[in-house]
Amino acid sequence: MSQAIKIYDTTLRDGTQGEGVSFTVAGKLRIAEKLDQFGVDYIEGGWPGSNPRDMAFFKEAQKLELKHAKIAAFGSTRRASLKAKDDPQLKLLLDANTSIVTIFGKTWLLHVTEILRTTAEENLDMIEDSVRFLTENGREVIYDAEHFFDGYIDNPEYALKTLEAAERGGAINLTLCDTNGGKLVNEIRDIVADVVSKFSSTTIGVHCHNDSGLGVAVSLAGIESGACLVQGTINGIGERIGNANLTSIIPNLSIKMGKDLNCGVNLSKLRSLSHFVDEMANRSSDNAAPFVGNSAFAHKGGVHADAAVKVKHSYEHMKPELVGNSTRVLVSDMSGRGSVMMKAREIGLDIDVRAPEMKDFIEELKELEFRGYGYEAADASFKLLLNRFINKKKQYFELIGYRVSVGHQSALERTVSEATVQVKIGDEIQHTVAEANGPVGALDDALRKAISPLFPEILEVELVDFKVRILESQLGADAIIRVQIESTDGREVWGTVGASDNIIEATWKALLDSVEYKILLESEKKSIKA
Repeated sequence: MSQAIKIYDTTLRDGTQGEGVSFTVAGKLRIAEKLDQFGVDYIEGGWPGSNPRDMAFFKEAQKLELKHAKIAAFGSTRRASLKAKDDPQLKLLLDANTSIVTIFGKTWLLHVTEILRTTAEENLDMIEDSVRFLTENGREVIYDAEHFFDGYIDNPEYALKTLEAAERGGAINLTLCDTNGGKLVNEIRDIVADVVSKFSSTTIGVHCHNDSGLGVAVSLAGIESGACLVQGTINGIGERIGNANLTSIIPNLSIKMGKDLNCGVNLSKLRSLSHFVDEMANRSSDNAAPFVGNSAFAHKGGVHADAAVKVKHSYEHMKPELVGNSTRVLVSDMSGRGSVMMKAREIGLDIDVRAPEMKDFIEELKELEFRGYGYEAADASFKLLLNRFINKKKQYFELIGYRVSVGHQSALERTVSEATVQVKIGDEIQHTVAEANGPVGALDDALRKAISPLFPEILEVELVDFKVRILESQLGADAIIRVQIESTDGREVWGTVGASDNIIEATWKALLDSVEYKILLESEKKSIKA
């Protein structure tokens, strides 16, 4: 069996250099545990001495009971004016108490002479001296050759000498870095192949950035040319455009290229790992992310959906379950009967696509989309609509009317909203009033007061997200407004939608669907028990 490709994760170090990305110490520790559980080989924890947070992480990381991954501390070669044993930064790398230390050094003569302001020969001494100092102190050293590809193109003889210096110092791996992220696939492929041919006794790795949109492609090219370690970050977070994205690199290596990976047995956890890292970074997940995004295996066009029903892989490049994802059907004005049937099955409804009502339902769906509704992120609203149209399910209560007023109380320096709601449940009319800071909260409270006596389950519902989108903004104040609401009862999360040229009306429609969907869930549970 060929040697397993090693996965080196630098989310906790290089990833945090991305704009708007920050992890707490607790968050970094939790991510490290998740990466270990997934089967990553190396976890770069940060740069000791660069900030108190990284120092705190390395101290706490010693308490982690990792099953597979090795934590790596990151730093640079010694300064030109010092010996390695006297360099305080190298001492801090030892203080991090990790078995692996990764240090970077200069490859490109431009950086040696213009950035470090030293000589070519001194730079080689800095690399060898620093690596040897760390290895003699019991550390395994991975050497990152910064700007290697730029340096190689500028002066290949000197670039190779920097690698030889690290190898003489005892580095276990020489990682070639496309630090500026500007190289093309053929350049990476050819240069890595040349390096691999010249360094048979030391493994080669690649560390690429995504500035040209090729971070994943050049990383895979490096592996094809003989590199056996690849660095990257989860979700591709990192400085500027970001690092090479491990959530794309890993499944491509394992599924498409047939490479042996230690994390290969855990591929079905990839999507959840991706979302976990986003959650820890307090950022929204990319729906369009390959393999792990919500839209990665989503079908919208009627022809596509119909084909996917007949032969699933006709419009899917792999089984989504392999990476923990699933097929989704998006219903829209492009939908046909196949799309609706697939979507209905996805949300637990069994319908007959040949039923005469289907044609009318699809026409109604397209009309609603024309009026501003969007059901791609509103499965609950879609299920309610389908229930009403196909299964002739009536609404659980009837709206008579509502009113919302907003006023400012100068003496108290606050704005207050009041909502009045009238609904009919059976033969009884409920008339309730509620007050809140904003109109959405007031409407929500008034509606709950009106129907909770008969449907107490709605008291479990909480609004967790509220999005407003202006459609055809060139119409100004007359533009159609789409409101999407995400709700939860602590067990399930569902999305609903409303659209109108009045933001309150659009909000009301989305709120109604949110509450009605919860009632539907409870009624379905009762029918199953019965």
